[in-house]
Amino acid sequence: MLPANLISTLKALALNDKPLITATPDKNVPNAAKQFEPGQKVQGTVQAQISPSVYNVRVANQLLQMQLPNSIRSGDIITLQVVSLQPRLTFTLAASSNPVSTPESLSATSRLLSSLSQQPLEKSYVRPLQSSPLWTGEQPLPDTTLLAGKLHDALSHSGLFYESHQAQWIAGTRPTTQLLLEPQNKLPPNQSAQPAAPQTLPAQNQDARTVDTPGKTPAPVPAGSEQRIAAPNIPEHLQPLVQQQLNALETHQVLWQGQVWQGQEMRWEVHEESPHRNAQGVEEGQWITRISLDLPNLGGISARLSFNGNALNLSFDVADAQTRDKLGSASSQLIAALSERGIPVTHTQITRNEYAG
Repeated sequence: MLPANLISTLKALALNDKPLITATPDKNVPNAAKQFEPGQKVQGTVQAQISPSVYNVRVANQLLQMQLPNSIRSGDIITLQVVSLQPRLTFTLAASSNPVSTPESLSATSRLLSSLSQQPLEKSYVRPLQSSPLWTGEQPLPDTTLLAGKLHDALSHSGLFYESHQAQWIAGTRPTTQLLLEPQNKLPPNQSAQPAAPQTLPAQNQDARTVDTPGKTPAPVPAGSEQRIAAPNIPEHLQPLVQQQLNALETHQVLWQGQVWQGQEMRWEVHEESPHRNAQGVEEGQWITRISLDLPNLGGISARLSFNGNALNLSFDVADAQTRDKLGSASSQLIAALSERGIPVTHTQITRNEYAG
């Protein structure tokens, strides 16, 4: 699983240009990582080698296990800088005089991702590839089964999961036709005859930077806005999507916004809550779905769905008391319909919130 602090780690990598060193604190010292702060510089004294490339290092009166080069000897003093505390205590080397310093440079891929992570995020949500509504059937009420499938496709084909879909394609579990539906294989809006630019990240060591044309004065940046950093190895129309991918990795949250049927906008949020241990002591993650709409007859509604094991918790926020009463009287039908489809509902709640929707 990717670290929850992916963006901050990328930034630290770009600034320090040194390999990361993860540390394992003594199990008898609770909350050992909390004694450090990101960016803090500390000195460590190498105590002894306990296995190939693994050493005991005393840092701030704590004994930590670190993986270091075999050239290290007991008694060596190394200068470290704290990169992150979660999910693991991580350091990087802070000075070239360290006995473990190496001339290794950061890959161009990491630099490119780091530069994108520091740009202002144009939008945090994903919109459908087509401007037309997802449901365009002739019947007045949408077929919920078909609409659910279209929502699934809208998120799946958004490009957020392109790399994992590539892996499935290579393994033979995803057809080429599906992969071609994603933005990475679409021509940019102002290009109709040229082939799409390749989406592989650069192999050469090249920093992403802004480029000014010689002899011309750079265009003024509007007040209150930030200048974007050019990423020449990613097509311009795909850069916001790559930023959204980085944002999703960092926040474990995906936002989709678009028309579900003619004239009806919907905001759809999917996010993962912090893992917790169940009764059997097994660590589980929990995925939460929230949809928000402003319906013509019911007004603003926000529905939150969360699975606890195999059961569903369902809660609604509505804008007025009349809508709350309508949903309350129809909730038994909804619970029965979900139960018939093998989804038991353990909790329902309908509350009034004038800001719902």
